[in-house]
Amino acid sequence: WKLVDLYPSSFGRLRVEKQTKDSVTLSWSFGRYQLRVWRSPFRLEILCEQEVMCTFTELNNQGTECTLNFILRDTCCAPSGPSSIGADLCLHGFRHVYGLPQHADNLQLRDTRDGEPYRLYNLDVFAYPLYSRLGLYGSVPLMVAHKPDRTLGVFWLNASETFINIQYSPSDHQVTFVSVLMMKPLQLNGVHSNFSPSMLRYQALPPLFALGYHQCRWNYIDEADVKSVDAGFDRHSIPYDVIWLDIEHTDGKRYFTWDPVHFPEPAKLQQHLEKKNRKLVIISDPHIKVDPSWSLYCEARDRGHFVKDREGQIFKGSCWPGESSYLDFSSSATRAWYSRCLGLDKYKGSTPSLFVWNDMNEPSVFSGPELTMPKDAVHCGDWEHRDLHNLYGFYQHMATVEGLITRSGGLERPFVLSRSFFAGSQRLGAVWTGDNVANWEYLKISVPMVLSLSLAGIVFCGADVGGFIQDPEPELLVRWYQAAALQPFFRGHSANVTNRREPWLFGDEVTAAIRTVIQQRYSLLPYWYTLFHQAHTSALPPLRLVLLNFPSFYVGGALLACPVTEPGIQEIKVLLPGSDEIWYDIHSALVYKGGRTLSLPVTLDTVPVFQRGGSVVCRSVGSCSCTADPNCNLLSPQGTADGELYLDDGHSFRYRDRKAFCLRRFSMLSGRLLCRPASEEGTFDCNTVIQSVTILGVKSKPSAVIVHASGKEIWH
Repeated sequence: WKLVDLYPSSFGRLRVEKQTKDSVTLSWSFGRYQLRVWRSPFRLEILCEQEVMCTFTELNNQGTECTLNFILRDTCCAPSGPSSIGADLCLHGFRHVYGLPQHADNLQLRDTRDGEPYRLYNLDVFAYPLYSRLGLYGSVPLMVAHKPDRTLGVFWLNASETFINIQYSPSDHQVTFVSVLMMKPLQLNGVHSNFSPSMLRYQALPPLFALGYHQCRWNYIDEADVKSVDAGFDRHSIPYDVIWLDIEHTDGKRYFTWDPVHFPEPAKLQQHLEKKNRKLVIISDPHIKVDPSWSLYCEARDRGHFVKDREGQIFKGSCWPGESSYLDFSSSATRAWYSRCLGLDKYKGSTPSLFVWNDMNEPSVFSGPELTMPKDAVHCGDWEHRDLHNLYGFYQHMATVEGLITRSGGLERPFVLSRSFFAGSQRLGAVWTGDNVANWEYLKISVPMVLSLSLAGIVFCGADVGGFIQDPEPELLVRWYQAAALQPFFRGHSANVTNRREPWLFGDEVTAAIRTVIQQRYSLLPYWYTLFHQAHTSALPPLRLVLLNFPSFYVGGALLACPVTEPGIQEIKVLLPGSDEIWYDIHSALVYKGGRTLSLPVTLDTVPVFQRGGSVVCRSVGSCSCTADPNCNLLSPQGTADGELYLDDGHSFRYRDRKAFCLRRFSMLSGRLLCRPASEEGTFDCNTVIQSVTILGVKSKPSAVIVHASGKEIWH
């Protein structure tokens, strides 16, 4: 009855509803939900209002053997022989199933009888194939089934290599989970103690700057190059918040160091950016260059912080620095040591405005099977790598986050981007979709990839603008900026073999289009920040599905986005949901009834976004160079509307520790806009000013009045 321990507030008090010699039925929530356990053959049934929603059974032996013949094809030799755990689930009456990121595939999961199963196994896949069920950089073993009156989730809590077969039938669909692992007579502590509800906490509230635009390249050459790019954004009036450095900024691919020729004064570079309220992000990978003359390598080696091979020696593989050893982040001692390496006293040349990017942490091993670590490598507590492979990047992400928090004395929110992830990574920071390609198909697939991550709880996510590999044509680059500006994590990134890609290098028309879309992103930052507050406190994702209507998606509850993802398009079709809804084009203010498919003419400048009637969206107004320049404007369609605005200092934990935040609810009725606290706890005194109120959908000019909850008129 572990379910009671996991979710006591949801289950309430379980009671025995019925018991026979073959089964026992438990109920909760006043009998609305039931769990029926059958003895022989063993199976579980979950019921809602007396309707069986899901049946869980053991995987039959024949199916297990067939699947294992397929999945145990590597050359690793397990000491006790191969073993696995598997189960069949029948989801009754569900025909639409989503989730199981990360795959470069359709949003709705496909029937696997026509090919390979979905695989969850974190791998470094350069220019990954599209519409594939093979594993990519991260894994979240969560699947969501939906039908008009029910939504059901299945969470398979296992960090080993996992395969999922899906079979649709006219009435039900069948799901088979198989995980490859070693059943060992060890106590479930250490690594597996993290398999708990704490892993599934809500999205971390990021610092405000992290929701702005990020500019990255492998690699900006030197300090002068960084300053030149930074000045270019100012010269072209394009706001941005963060510039990034890839592996070439280090001294010979030694992380926590700086190239003495190209980056001789890194602290001054960071201070130069900080004067403009901008940040620097550097890369830090999990492999450590084997170099007996390097003090950090020797310290990690002598303190036992490296993963070992099956013979008990330090594991060595190849990566960017050449021969490398890999930190054992499954060890709490190693994580604590790594966190201390981020301290200002140890990381020479770092300042409080430096943040971190964890890459290659699947882990990527150029000399390993499938470019990763052998499954028989040994971690802390004698756990084999096969047992916790999908957690490796999660643990590095955790150690990095802890290091940045400790660096600030526990006062400042961290920002860490990780390429590899697992269930629970949302409480650490951001992820992205990896090494994509500069073509239209990769732009198009980025939307379902990001939506699938959002559905699985990993909501701070995005795709590299323009494609990491190859050179995008100008139209593709503009369309990619338009789509990415409507996704949570917004970063332009490109490989060292591509042409430079700063927004002003493609002619005035392209520069103007990119400037406009980035400025529009910044105008919506109060809305984005409020959405992340909701994700942090109630798990509502900023991006939400418009079921069966890819590539459209909701940004929060108020905006419907349908980015253009195909070349040469002059008209697109947009399904506006809800026959009783009203939608407004946020650019033209034209009004459309819902429940219809709209044919919309588009040009290169067109970004189809619609606001739901009856909603209030808070925006910044005026020009800005980064997120540190706030103002607020209210856009309120129809005569009746409501919405929220969340504000805090944008960088510290004072919102959590001292309740220093401001949460306001705006409700509009008959031309009067009521502003009242949505929480009695907040104590943040902000300087944000409501400069204007735009009201759509009313025939006569209303007397727009903002009234405080006390009844005092505060703006008109």
